[in-house]
Amino acid sequence: MALRAGEQGQAPMNSLKGKVLTLDTMNPCVRRVEYAVRGPIVQRALELEQELRQGVKKPFTEVIRANIGDAQAMGQKPLTFLRQVLALCVHPDLLSSPDFPEDAKRRAERILQACGGHSLGAYSISSGIQIIRQDVARYIELRDGGIPSDPNNVFLSTGASDAIVTVLKLLVAGEGRARTGVLIPIPQYPLYSAALAELDAVQVDYYLDEERAWALDVAELRRVLRQARDRCCPRALCVINPGNPTGQVQTRECIEAVIRFAFEERLFLLADEVYQDNVYAEGSQFHSFKKVLTEMGPPYAAQQELASFHSISKGFMGECGFRSGYVEVVNMDAAVQQQMLKLMSVRLCPPVPGQALLDLVVSPPGPSDPSFAQFQAELGLAPDMFFCMRLLEETGICVVPGSGFGQLEGTYHFRMTILPPMEKLRPLLEKLSQFHAKFTREYS
Repeated sequence: MALRAGEQGQAPMNSLKGKVLTLDTMNPCVRRVEYAVRGPIVQRALELEQELRQGVKKPFTEVIRANIGDAQAMGQKPLTFLRQVLALCVHPDLLSSPDFPEDAKRRAERILQACGGHSLGAYSISSGIQIIRQDVARYIELRDGGIPSDPNNVFLSTGASDAIVTVLKLLVAGEGRARTGVLIPIPQYPLYSAALAELDAVQVDYYLDEERAWALDVAELRRVLRQARDRCCPRALCVINPGNPTGQVQTRECIEAVIRFAFEERLFLLADEVYQDNVYAEGSQFHSFKKVLTEMGPPYAAQQELASFHSISKGFMGECGFRSGYVEVVNMDAAVQQQMLKLMSVRLCPPVPGQALLDLVVSPPGPSDPSFAQFQAELGLAPDMFFCMRLLEETGICVVPGSGFGQLEGTYHFRMTILPPMEKLRPLLEKLSQFHAKFTREYS
């Protein structure tokens, strides 16, 4: 006899089942995550852009993105040398092309030699390509005035964000009042509140002093730490320097005070230093936590645990989309450091093209390299100096920037002699005229 649907445990075809995964059944920690820089406002901005494309009338003609630090999305051009080397790495057949400078080819070949199968498409080791970690360590040493940096303490990452979350994962433990608490600045970069919510850690807010240009006050740290110990176990202190979103640059004296506080209270220090190349205010100077910690000497230099983070997404690089950064750990327990490497190995490795770009950022062209002049020019020389450098590189015409002679502020000139003979002067002026028109079109 034929069986009908529903007999012997078979569900009728028209019966409805509830979803396994719903807002009520999903991980509540994930539901608590918020990320303002890509939150509801940004979603609405995307909708408005779509409406504008469809011809819907608005009191504006475009949406201007000022919500996130994405320099190239706002029109910043990538640095030529970085993209030349990356192009050569991605497509090695170009190594025979005369269109690329020799130093770019040398750098590409060096990176490719360090890659599995000499290809950017191969996995690297989980901590990142060894020669790039060595270059990062060398960069840190130069930045910090010769203070040694061990490549074995440097881990490359998928942007600074991934490294920050990895270190937080190592720190978070316990339940109830024993749950890990992490002190973060307010205002903060929303990565921290989001990551702590996802990890079910306790967010401990300390407030920056807006009346003193968003200064960090150790008395405020002591206040919130004392209160937090009633509800959690504070184990880490995060400092963002230069500040994001507040932009303050901490003095050396402040950094020393923070290090002493962390040492006395047995807190692991996380130093988010991804904006270290964005210091403009007169009298401000970036001091890395690693440098200050080392120069403070014992007991701090030998015992205070520190993880410091950097990225190629900000500064003069603006290479957000390649997702590359690094963390350097100081005084981390050796066994824990192995656990960190294990955690990173679960994700196999950071994006290898991003690792390649990081290498170029930490070891840019030197004065003897063919790409040096253009690289320097693209890093914001005075406009007249930039003009003269480009003129020389593209036409062979050597003139002198007006800033060498003095000029009205906000105006730019160059100075040239008319000593060349007429048969050279005429083509010189023609080349100069053509270059000026091209330069003006490109940078107007």
